[in-house]
Amino acid sequence: MNTLQPSKIRLAKRHFAAAFGVLLATTMSGSALAAATDGPLVTTDWLEKNLGDPKVKVIEVSVNPGVYERGHIPGSVNFSWHTDLNDTVRRDIVGKEQFQALLSKAGVEKDSTVVLYGDTNNWFAAWGAWVFDIYGVDNVKLLDGGRKKWEAENRALSSKPAEVKPSNYTVSKVNAGLRARLTDVVAVADGKSDAKLVDIRSPDEYQGKIFAPQGIQELSIRAGHIPGAANVPWGKAVNEADGTFKSVAELKALYASVGIDGSKPVITYCRIGERSSHTWFALSKLLGYQVKNYDGSWTEYGNAVGVPVNNPAGTVWAAK
Repeated sequence: MNTLQPSKIRLAKRHFAAAFGVLLATTMSGSALAAATDGPLVTTDWLEKNLGDPKVKVIEVSVNPGVYERGHIPGSVNFSWHTDLNDTVRRDIVGKEQFQALLSKAGVEKDSTVVLYGDTNNWFAAWGAWVFDIYGVDNVKLLDGGRKKWEAENRALSSKPAEVKPSNYTVSKVNAGLRARLTDVVAVADGKSDAKLVDIRSPDEYQGKIFAPQGIQELSIRAGHIPGAANVPWGKAVNEADGTFKSVAELKALYASVGIDGSKPVITYCRIGERSSHTWFALSKLLGYQVKNYDGSWTEYGNAVGVPVNNPAGTVWAAK
């Protein structure tokens, strides 16, 4: 029988403590989550090292015109939020057949790891992640920090179109449960649902002081918010310096401060559904809560007839 010397026992204890510390940090830190390829985020380091892997499909979803064309992550393909991920006639997300064709053109296979990234803090990339989730695409991740962090770190950009071998992708399941409709949020406003609403717009929009930020085209004729909604602006979920998500512990504390702890289903909304996708991602993918995104958002709700509105500022549209 071997007996460990006291010095070896102390060394073993230190190794155990170090390993436990790594495990704890992995559990508690958003950044550590990002380091794992089986998590919902990838780091810029990880992506740069895996750009040559044919199983890694990188897709940019930005909103500003010409951003992709001026310079994109090498090998990435471009999905237009306006024309690829949304129906161009109906106010709706892209249809199943069009989505299959889109993924096939981009060479996405069932065993691909899809990494989405974009401008404006990944707002529209998060929208893409939500659409991918509705259509049951596995292994979809966000680049933590998106273009903002990639460019700040002076990593390579390319202006060459990606060379893609098309695939034949088929959607095998559709999860409509990730999407809230007007009736779902009205039920919350009327006290007929115990879901928690998260309004991620600015405090001035939430309070009804303004209808929308200056220069925004998507408007409603009522100001304020859906009764019962908590206001947690999307930006509180990220680190201002580089746009990465805050740690799991920080996110839990942030949402728990307004009564959202995962014990009840959550519905996120904003003005058109893209920033709320970012919060949907944080709550569902990083915290594991049951969350729907209401993509009708305030442009639908604030224009709907006969729905209750909470308007603390009392601003009236077109009032003299």
